[in-house]
Amino acid sequence: MPHLPQSNTSSTVSSLVSSAVTLVNGTSETSNGISFEELEGKELSEQLEILDKKLVQENRIKDGAENLLSMALTDELRQQVVSELSIASSNIEAITKKKTDIEHILKVQKAQSNQSKRKEEADGDDFRTALRNAQSCVSTLTSLNASIPAPSDPSPSAVLSNSPDLDRQLVEVMTKLVQIFQRNLRVRYGLETHEVVQAVIPALADRRSKQCRAVAYRVIRHALVDANTVRITLEQQIDWYLVRSLHRDNKFAVEKEQAIKLIRAIVEVGVVSHDKGSRKVPLSEPVMRAFIAVAEQADDPFRLICIQTLAEIIVLDTDLVARTGGVRALLHAIGEGPLEITPLLAFTFLHLVDSPRTRVYLNVGTDLEIALSAVTDAYGKGPEHVDRMKSCTKVIQLMLRTWSGLLYFCMDGLRAIRSLVDTLRIPSLETREIVLNMFFEVFNIQTPEWHQPFLAGRRLTTYQKASSEPPKYEPEHFERNTHAVKLTDQYIGLLVLVFTKAGLLAACILSLDALTSMLEEFTIGNSMTRKATLLIGEILQLANRVLPLSIAAKIQAVPKIFTLASDYHDGEHRIVGSSALSMIDSFNRNRTRLEPSTVKVAPSRIRANSVDDAIRRGQRQVEQVKIKMGMQMDDRTFQSYLLDTQVMATRDHAKWNFDILQELIEGPLLNPKRMEEAIKGARFMRRLMAFFHPFGGRFSTMHRRVKVNHRWVRLGCSLLTTFMASTDGIRYLSSEDPFMGQIAKCFAQLHGPESDPAFSKKRIADTLTYGYLEMLGTLSKHKEGIEILEKHNIFNAFYHLSDLKNRDDLIRGVIEHLDYTTNGHPRIILSKALTSSNKETQKFATALLGELIRNSSVNAWTLRLLMTQLYDPAPEVRAMAVHYLEAACESKEILELVVEMQPTMSHLGDVGNSLLLKFMSTPTGFRYLYGEGYIDREMDIWFNERNIYYVVQVEVFLAQVFNSSSEDDDYHLVFEGTVPPHFYGEMVKTELGCQILQEKGHFVEFAQFIRQHAHESEDPELIMKLKSVLWAVGNVGSTEGGLPFLEEEEIIPFILEIANQSLIPSLRGTCFFALGLISSTSQGAEILDDYQWEATLSPMGMPTGLCIPVEVDRFISLPSWKAIISEETNTQLMPPTSDPEVEVITAIQNLANSVIANAASRSLAKMKSRPEYRAIFSSPAMFFRVLHIISTSRYRLPVRRYIMDLFNVELDAKVVATFVECARTLKASPSYRPPESDLNRRFSIFGRARNPEESDEDDEVDEEPPPLPNIKREQPPLNLRPVSRIVGFRSS
Repeated sequence: MPHLPQSNTSSTVSSLVSSAVTLVNGTSETSNGISFEELEGKELSEQLEILDKKLVQENRIKDGAENLLSMALTDELRQQVVSELSIASSNIEAITKKKTDIEHILKVQKAQSNQSKRKEEADGDDFRTALRNAQSCVSTLTSLNASIPAPSDPSPSAVLSNSPDLDRQLVEVMTKLVQIFQRNLRVRYGLETHEVVQAVIPALADRRSKQCRAVAYRVIRHALVDANTVRITLEQQIDWYLVRSLHRDNKFAVEKEQAIKLIRAIVEVGVVSHDKGSRKVPLSEPVMRAFIAVAEQADDPFRLICIQTLAEIIVLDTDLVARTGGVRALLHAIGEGPLEITPLLAFTFLHLVDSPRTRVYLNVGTDLEIALSAVTDAYGKGPEHVDRMKSCTKVIQLMLRTWSGLLYFCMDGLRAIRSLVDTLRIPSLETREIVLNMFFEVFNIQTPEWHQPFLAGRRLTTYQKASSEPPKYEPEHFERNTHAVKLTDQYIGLLVLVFTKAGLLAACILSLDALTSMLEEFTIGNSMTRKATLLIGEILQLANRVLPLSIAAKIQAVPKIFTLASDYHDGEHRIVGSSALSMIDSFNRNRTRLEPSTVKVAPSRIRANSVDDAIRRGQRQVEQVKIKMGMQMDDRTFQSYLLDTQVMATRDHAKWNFDILQELIEGPLLNPKRMEEAIKGARFMRRLMAFFHPFGGRFSTMHRRVKVNHRWVRLGCSLLTTFMASTDGIRYLSSEDPFMGQIAKCFAQLHGPESDPAFSKKRIADTLTYGYLEMLGTLSKHKEGIEILEKHNIFNAFYHLSDLKNRDDLIRGVIEHLDYTTNGHPRIILSKALTSSNKETQKFATALLGELIRNSSVNAWTLRLLMTQLYDPAPEVRAMAVHYLEAACESKEILELVVEMQPTMSHLGDVGNSLLLKFMSTPTGFRYLYGEGYIDREMDIWFNERNIYYVVQVEVFLAQVFNSSSEDDDYHLVFEGTVPPHFYGEMVKTELGCQILQEKGHFVEFAQFIRQHAHESEDPELIMKLKSVLWAVGNVGSTEGGLPFLEEEEIIPFILEIANQSLIPSLRGTCFFALGLISSTSQGAEILDDYQWEATLSPMGMPTGLCIPVEVDRFISLPSWKAIISEETNTQLMPPTSDPEVEVITAIQNLANSVIANAASRSLAKMKSRPEYRAIFSSPAMFFRVLHIISTSRYRLPVRRYIMDLFNVELDAKVVATFVECARTLKASPSYRPPESDLNRRFSIFGRARNPEESDEDDEVDEEPPPLPNIKREQPPLNLRPVSRIVGFRSS
C-alpha cells in the first residue's frame, strides 16, 4: 500500500477520531460512564435487547480505536484515541455487568417457577390415586355425553347441549385426564382403551368447538401405548373424524394440529412387523388420501410436517403410500417442493431404491430423475430459478454420494449421469457456473486459497511470499493427513471413472469451446474458461492419485484437447485447445510449487529435499550473515545504532525505532563486548529494561487486543535470550536489574491483600502482562535462566498457583510457555497441573502433554505422565489421554514402549477399545492381552455383537464425511478418514493371533455364511449380518498373515459375485470396500488382478489399498425392473338408483378432472339450489357415497373442502354409525361390473333436457322449477371421444 503524505494521513485520522468522539459522546452522558435511564419501566427481556444493541455499538467503537492505534499518529491524536478506547472499554464493562445482573434475575425467576412446578408435580397423586382420578374423568365424560339429546330434539336440554358451557366442561375434564396421563405413565396401561375412546368420541362431533375436538384428539393420542391399543382405537370408527378435521381450513389450526399429531402417534406406535422386514401401518385409505391432500396443498401451514410424515410412512409401508397416491406427492415435493425438506425426501427414496422389494414402486427413468429436473431443465428459466438450481445441486451431491443413488443413476447406459454432464452445454454462464461448482463438491475437491487468483487470471509466481517464520502445523489434524488409504478416496475414484465414461472431460472442453464466441466479455469468459480448466486439472490429479495406472493413463491422455490444439483447419479450435493445455500446464506447475506435498510432515522432521528447501536455506544464510555482520560491527556504527533507536533520547516507546532496536538485540548485542558496553558505558540497557519493568506501568499497561503491541512481547523474549548469551548479561539480569525482583513481587501480590494485583485476571486478559509468562518460559530454555528463576523463587511461586481459586488462566499460561527439555521444576509443575482439581486445567495440560509427545522424540517421562491420565476420575480427561496415546502409538517405537509398561485399561470401557486394538498388532501386546483374558472375551463379543456395530459406525462415518459440513468433526476424530481398526484385522497381524483365529474357527463360519447368503435381498437382518461378515473378511485379508485364510476358504470369488450381481446397492458397496482392503497387500492385489480388479499402486510400486474394477459397467449396472401398480382393495359400492343421485355422484366424480371441474362445480351449485336435490345434500347415505368417492380417488384439498361444504350433515356418532351400516349394505360383490349405460352418465350434466322457458337467468333464481318430464335416454350431445375418419374413401 503506498504511503500517503503526512498531512493527508493526519487529516484522515483526525476526521476518523472526531467521528468516533462524536459517536461516544452521543451515547454517554459523561466521559467516565454510560447512562441506563432508558431501561427504566421496561421488561427485563426488553432491557436485554437494548443492552445488546449498546454493546454492539461500543464494541465497534473499541475496534475502530484499536485499528487507529496501529496507524502512524501524532501524539495528540494518539492520546485522543487512547482516551476513547478507555471510555469504550469502561462502557463495555458496565454494560456487561448490567447484562449479567439482569440475566441473573431472570435465571432466579425461572428457577423459582420450575421449583413451584416441580412441587405441584411432587404433590400429585400416586398410581392408585391417579388411576382412580382417571377413571373418574372417564365416568364424567360418559355422563356428560349421555346428557346430550338427539340433534333433532327441540327441547331446552338440546339447546343447552349445544351451548359453550358443555364444551367448557368437556375441555376441563379431558384436559385433566391428559395431565394425569402425562404425570403418571402407568395410568394409560390401567385403563380400558375402548372405554376411553368411547367416552371421548362424542367430543369430536361437528357441533362441538374446535378446542373441544383438539383436546379429544390429545386424550386419544396419550391413551395409545402399543399396536393393540391402536387397533382398538381404530375399531371405534375415528377415521371419518380425522378426515373431517384434515379437510378443515386454517381457522381450525388447533384442531388440525392435534389430528396430525394423533396420526403420527398411530404411525409410531401401531406399526405391525411381518416376515422379512415388511411392516404395515394401520391407517385407512380415507385418512391417507386426506393426509396426502394436505401434503400437496402448497399454502397449508401443516404441509411440511405432513410431507415428513409421509416420508416416514413410505419407509415403513411402501405399498400403503403407493396405493393411495403418496409416491406422486413425494416426488412432486422433491422436484418443486420446499427446499428445506428436499434432502430428507431424497434419502427416503434412496432407501427405497436399496431394496428390490420397495424399488418396484418406482418407474425407472422418470420418477427419481425428477430430482435432477431443476438442473437438466434449466434452459430458458429466469434468474428466480437460480436458488432452485443451487438447492437441486446439493440434493444431487447427496444422491451421488450414496450407493443407491449412484447405481440407480448409472442404469440405462448412464442416462441420468450423461444428462447431468450435458448441462455444461447449456448456453448460460450462470447455469454452467452452478454446475461446475456442483462437480467440485461431488468430487470433494478442496479448493486452496490460490484458486481464486488463478480464476481471476493473475500471475501466481509471487503469490506465496517467503516468510521468515517456519510453517505452522495443525497438530490436531497431523496424523489424519499422513494416511494414504481412505474409504472416501476409493469411492471418489469410482465417481471419477463413471463421470469420465459419461464424457465429463469432453463436456468441460465443449464448455470451453462454447465460450470462444464470448471473448469480448473478457472477464466473464476467461473466468469460466479457467474454472472448467481447473476442474479438468483437478480431475486429472484425482485420477492420477486414486485410480490404477492403466485406467488413469487413458484419462490423462485427454485426446479431445490435443485434437483441438492440433486442428490446423479451424483456428478457433486451436485457440481453445492451446489455451486449455496452457492453463492445465500452469495449474500443474502452480500446484506443485504452492502445494509441494499433500502429506504433511512433523515440524521436527522437515524434508531436506522439498521444494521449499531452497527458500529455507536462503533464509538461514541471510540470518547467519546478519548475525555475523552484527558481531563484527565497529564502535562508531554500534554507537550510531544505539542513538538511532531513540531509547536514550525519550521514554516514549512509540518514538523508538523498533526495527533498529530488534536488529540490535538479535545481532550486535550477542557479542559479549557490545553487551558490556550497553550495560556499563551507556544508559541504553537501563532505559530499555525500565520499559519492561512490571511496576513501571509502561509495557504492562499496553492493550493486548491491539495486534501491533504483540511485537514488544517478542522483543522482550529476544532480549532475555540475548542476556543468556553472555556472562555480563546473565549477571545484569540476575543481580543488577530489578526486573526479576519485581516479577517475584507480582506473584507475591496474588497471596496478599492487594485488591488489584499485577497478575490479576483482568490484566492478564486485557494487557501485555501475559507477556511476562512468555518471557519466563524463554528463560526456562537455558540452564542459566533456570538458575535465575530459582534464585528469585519464581518456581516456588508457580507451585503456589494451584492454591489460588479461579486462576487457571495463570496456570495455563505458565505450563504453556515453560520448556520441558531438561528434567527439573518445569516437569514437576506440568505433572501438578495434570492432577489439578480444576477440570479445564487438567484437560489443557493433557492436551499440551499430547502435543509434546507428538512434536518431539520419544521420551519415557511424557508417556508415563500421559498414561497416568488414563486413571483420572474425570471421563473427559481419560478420553483425551486415550486419544493422544493412540495418536502417539502410530509410531512402532512408542507403541512397543507403551506395551512394555503394561498399563491396565479394563476400567476405560469402550473408550479404550481402539487403544487395545493397537496393542494387539504387536506380538508383545498380543501376548500381554491374551494373558489378561482380553482376547477370548473380546472375540466372543465381536463375533456376536460388535461386528454389527462396526458396520453401523462405518456407514455413519461415510454419511458424515460425504453429506455433512466440515464443522461436525465427531466422526472424523473417531475414524480420521481411514478404515477404522477391526478386531479380526488387528488379530491376524501376529502369528499367535492367526493361530488362535484358526483354533476358534470363526473365519470358517464367516466364509460359510457368505456362501449361504450371497444372494440374499429380502431379509434386512441377514443383509446387515452379511455386511458385517464382509467387513471382517476384508480386514482379515488386508494383512499378510490374514490373506491365507481367504485363499484356504476360496472366498474371494464369492465376494466378487456379490459385488457384480447383488440386488442390494449398499451390499455391492460393502464388497467394493472389502475388495479394496484385500488389495492392500501385494499378494492380494495380484489375486484380484486375475479377476479383473486392478489395484492402485504408489510410485514405489506398493499397493495403496484402493481397487477399481476394470469392467466397471458390470459393477455399476443394476438389473432393470418393471414398476408394479399397487392392488386396489375391493371397496366398490352399488350405484345409486335415482337420477338426481346419479347426477350428483357424476358431478362430484367430474370434480377430479381439472378440465371439466369448473363446469361440474357450477352444476353442483345449481343442483343444491333446487328443491328436488335438497334431500340428497342432507342424506347421510349420500354423504357416505361421496366420502367413499373422495377416499378412493385423488382430489385436491380445496375441492375436498368444497365437497364437504355441499352437504348439510353434521358428523357425530349417529352419522358414523350410519356410515358403518352403509358400508355393509352398499358394498358390491367382487364380481360386480357397472352396466354400460352407467358409463355414459359421467357427462350427463351437459346433456340434461331443459324446458324452453328456462334461461340462464333462472339459474340464479331460487324458485322451484317444474317437475322433470320422463325423458328418453339418448346419446349425450357432447362426446369427448375424438372423431375418427378414414381419409380417401367415400362413405356410402
